[in-house]
Amino acid sequence: MDVRHGDLMDRIYRHQRHIYDLTRKYYLLGRDELIAALTPPGQGSVLEIGCGTGRNLLAVRRRYPKAHLYGLDISEEMLVTARQNSLGRNIAYAKADAADFDPMELFGEASFDRIFISYALSMIPSWQAVLASAAKMLAPGGELHVVDFGQQEKLPRAFRTALRAWLAKFHVTPRAHLREVVEQLARQSGAKVEFAVLRGGYAWRLVLRRATIEERSAA
Repeated sequence: MDVRHGDLMDRIYRHQRHIYDLTRKYYLLGRDELIAALTPPGQGSVLEIGCGTGRNLLAVRRRYPKAHLYGLDISEEMLVTARQNSLGRNIAYAKADAADFDPMELFGEASFDRIFISYALSMIPSWQAVLASAAKMLAPGGELHVVDFGQQEKLPRAFRTALRAWLAKFHVTPRAHLREVVEQLARQSGAKVEFAVLRGGYAWRLVLRRATIEERSAA
């Protein structure tokens, strides 16, 4: 586990976790649209990487009540809040480095029907490794959904500069090569990718869809 990164996240969120959801709802755009697009099988498995306070998984629980839900985070401080918020909701949480963990050991699952990452890659130093690991954990026909800060490519330069400076204070770095990395993973595994620009590039949304067993056989 990346102990230093975990310690950093704990220091950042030790106090922020109490007001995190209230303060973030105005600028973490696209999260609810991502959740609406998950559409897992009725009793399918859904993993959130970088689950934070559990806000997103609670929304997934409300929308997909029969799904099996799992949350992973490197910050124990955030997981304390997630577990408190999720009492009685049948959501399993675990602390681990998203770039290097054994899903069977943590959750008793070898693969997942849906994996999603919401505004976490921009805070994870080894974000490319996280994406590669997540893609390998998809079940046949599974989907990896990502939403995160884009490059603000269609927004005024002054806004982009101010946003980047503000995000840097929270150790957030928008990943300029996010789309290329996901598309490369798709080519390597025969998966398909959908990419969408939100609000002039304020945020990007991507979906990597792994082929089903039938589709692989027909290829």
